[in-house]
Amino acid sequence: MICDIFDPLSRTPYSRDPRYIAKKAEAYLKTTGIATTSYWGPEAEFFVFDGIRFDQTENEGYYFIDSSEGEWNSGRDEKPNLGYKPRYKEGYFPVPPHDSQQDLRSEMILKMLAAGISVEKQHHEVATAGQAEIDIRYGTLTKTADSMMMYKYIVKNVARQHGKVATFMPKPLFGDNGSGMHTHQSLFNEDHPLFHDKNGYAGISQMCKWYIGGLLKHAAAILAFAAPTTNSYKRLVPGYEAPVNLVYSARNRSAACRIPMYTDNPRAKRIEFRPPDPSCNPYLAFSAMLMAGLDGIQNRIDPGKPLEKNTYELSEEEAAKIQTVPGSLKESLNALEKDHAFLLKGDVFTKDVIDVWLEYKRQELPKVHLKPHPYEFYLYFDI
Repeated sequence: MICDIFDPLSRTPYSRDPRYIAKKAEAYLKTTGIATTSYWGPEAEFFVFDGIRFDQTENEGYYFIDSSEGEWNSGRDEKPNLGYKPRYKEGYFPVPPHDSQQDLRSEMILKMLAAGISVEKQHHEVATAGQAEIDIRYGTLTKTADSMMMYKYIVKNVARQHGKVATFMPKPLFGDNGSGMHTHQSLFNEDHPLFHDKNGYAGISQMCKWYIGGLLKHAAAILAFAAPTTNSYKRLVPGYEAPVNLVYSARNRSAACRIPMYTDNPRAKRIEFRPPDPSCNPYLAFSAMLMAGLDGIQNRIDPGKPLEKNTYELSEEEAAKIQTVPGSLKESLNALEKDHAFLLKGDVFTKDVIDVWLEYKRQELPKVHLKPHPYEFYLYFDI
């Protein structure tokens, strides 16, 4: 059910309704005079497993994932084992039989189309064990967030109908890529694209650079909404194509802000913010990104020079000069607590929303940190 929440007595919108916040973000954009419309194109990734078991009690803690595509099953007696298990980090865009879930994703697409979601493409993603991506066509902020809610519902239920389980958990597998939600975004004034300048770096306008400046400046606070789980920060580590470096670049996939170069069509000129993951609430995440970008434009925040090198191949001296995303949910929440004035503009996010979000998410931290980790037994049991 997609709906708006109202106070039953006063009949006024509920301040903590994420969809109401998204609507306010779109309304605020128009009042700034900067643009009339923002467009959003999320690329959500997810895993489809054959089974999952997990538990955490006083005397045990474990999880067990299984997948017929998992490389760890290459030697299992499956009567018969037909091979073709995508190797770790080698699952990007294989054709069948390596990709065993082509038809499953196609069925998901058909259900999305029936629900009114415009779909652009689907494919197997980098990781072993059934990592997937389905991309939907860009749309306005609230409408696209609505589509993402339906998207996740459809993916999970189609998988269930086939006796499988889908998860948008950012990092379910150790040693392979996690699931992100690269988010494409652009601004238009009526029908005129504002991020395009054929003479600018990578074809982007000065306004677009300032927007990027806002995203990079407020990235840590944004991630309190856009990467909102403790597990999110197991994805945001070097070595797994995760965008941990707060720089921008054309094409460079190791940069937090990337400028796609697929076409020189002015209407397609956009930026891609890569740190978010699909565990987020899209209404809150998109709104936070928009407010950061607008703050960048309003204050003409310079994002600096683009970085054309692969940031994972820099020298230690070069790497030391680059800011990175927070290393934990705790760091992101602390950043939000210190840096949220940009979110309060236009009453888009209200102080009670920020305070309750911080309180709510901080309750998760000890639930993870206070419990013995299974690997600690490997490291320390025989001390």
